Amino acid sequence: MRLVLILLSLSGLAACAVEPVEAWERDFLARPEMAWDPDALGSSYRNHVHFSKEASNGGASAGGGGCGCN
Repeated sequence: MRLVLILLSLSGLAACAVEPVEAWERDFLARPEMAWDPDALGSSYRNHVHFSKEASNGGASAGGGGCGCN
């Protein structure tokens, strides 16, 4: 059992190798479709609507009690 645990730990460590992003790869990663949220304005609007209409609001910047009036 100890051998299996050691082998699993070593195989998991092999996945931790992080290679730096080279200069010629940064243009591909900076494309708009690679962003976490490519439509920032639409996402901001959806978040505002969701948190202003949600009665159990927590952790967001918008306050509201469920009436949608903010």
